[in-house]
Amino acid sequence: MFDVLKTLSGLVKTKKPVPRKNQKISHQVPSVGSIPTATEEKVASLDIEAEMKIAQAKAKEIILEAKDEAIRIRREAEEEARKKLEYIDRKEGALEEKEGRLRDIEELIEQTRRDIERLKEEHVEKLERVANLTREEAKETILQAVKARLKEEIAKEIREAVAKAKEEAEDKAREILVEAMKHGATDYVPEYTVSVVKVPDEDVKGRIIGKEGRNIRSFEMATGVDVDLDEEGVIRLSSFDPVRREIARVALEKLMKDGRIQPARIEEIVEQVKKDIERIMFEEGQKLCHAVGVYNLPAPIVALLGRFKYRYSYGQNMITHTLEETKIGIAIAREIGADVNVVRLGCLLHDIGKVIMDKEGNHIELGVELLKKYNIPQKVIDCVAQHHEDTPFTSIESMIVYIADAISGSRPGARYENYDEYVKRLKDLEEIAKSHEGVKEVVAYQAGRELRIAVDPGKVNDATATIMAYEIKEEIEKKLTYPGSIKITVIRELRVCETAK
Repeated sequence: MFDVLKTLSGLVKTKKPVPRKNQKISHQVPSVGSIPTATEEKVASLDIEAEMKIAQAKAKEIILEAKDEAIRIRREAEEEARKKLEYIDRKEGALEEKEGRLRDIEELIEQTRRDIERLKEEHVEKLERVANLTREEAKETILQAVKARLKEEIAKEIREAVAKAKEEAEDKAREILVEAMKHGATDYVPEYTVSVVKVPDEDVKGRIIGKEGRNIRSFEMATGVDVDLDEEGVIRLSSFDPVRREIARVALEKLMKDGRIQPARIEEIVEQVKKDIERIMFEEGQKLCHAVGVYNLPAPIVALLGRFKYRYSYGQNMITHTLEETKIGIAIAREIGADVNVVRLGCLLHDIGKVIMDKEGNHIELGVELLKKYNIPQKVIDCVAQHHEDTPFTSIESMIVYIADAISGSRPGARYENYDEYVKRLKDLEEIAKSHEGVKEVVAYQAGRELRIAVDPGKVNDATATIMAYEIKEEIEKKLTYPGSIKITVIRELRVCETAK
């Protein structure tokens, strides 16, 4: 409003326009016919003065209206502020009234509490006077009477419960194991892994061998297996890696059907079969995990579990063994209230080290290392590390995994063991160690996975013992064929005994 007034005042006071910057002022000489007369100039001057007075009057009128509007707005604001103050005053009064009532109620409650305490104390004093006992003495007397009355009865019940538990413990344990085995039973018999490919005639063998053995060398290099062609009508494939052996078997069958047996074609077929086998193994790993209710495992672990499809332990397929063992372990865990999820994962992953072929070591060490790499829970790792009692059990879940593994692996018909070959391997290990000078005693433990050698400390010093362990290791690697690894321990101990008489 005030800006408008200033603008109007400026317009009124302006008598002639001010030329703009850089504007040229023309000095034209009026023509003779356009020169105004004195009367016309006076009339024009009066008109300008009249317009100025009218503008000044309008400006005053606008200023007055603005002042009136400002006064009205201020009055409204003052009225609104007064109403708000009155409202606040009323609220404050109401709050003060409520606070006063609350104080009165609190005082009444406090007074009531004091009265109750006083009455309680009076009643206790009366009871103590009547019984001639203090409160603590009365409490102790009552407790002693109850203990004396129940002591014999509690002892009798405890004896009966212990006797009953001893009688039922064996039967209950047997029932739990039988029930667990029933849940884990699978409809299969032992399978024995023999990678043998039948050959229709000897001409096919000749094409497989190729000129100067080119084809057979290319096949062995591409698959990583040894090919035995000595037996008539069949080709035997041998390798410690069951997956390589399966790839070689499938690739050889495809090559014989295709008929084009040459190095380039061999490499092409082998690569194609490798991709197919990897896909099949991953799918089998997923099926195994889903069959026991395990999801979201890392993909590399699932792929390794799929390798169980082509892995056998004494004729028992690893997928069916793992499935059976996991079902047994879950049933036992549910029956006795253990952590089912830990047992489930422990049983599923307990033998995963058996299919790790790119590193050396026993399957327990390899499995524990792999699971730590993928941040598997420590309780599950403990189950894997302890399922052959290599380390003491740290939880009931570890013991359940051990029991389930033993049930699945040792039940009649589950596995086939060539005892003659087993005994021969143990004897060979002991003979290799005994052939070294200074050896007193040799014992093979854990199915030939550990060899302990006791030496004569008078003939073998510390340095010789170290060299002996290395030489025995080298000799075993050259002469024997064995699964997994063998731990060699040379023990040198000097004992001196005397008897005082």
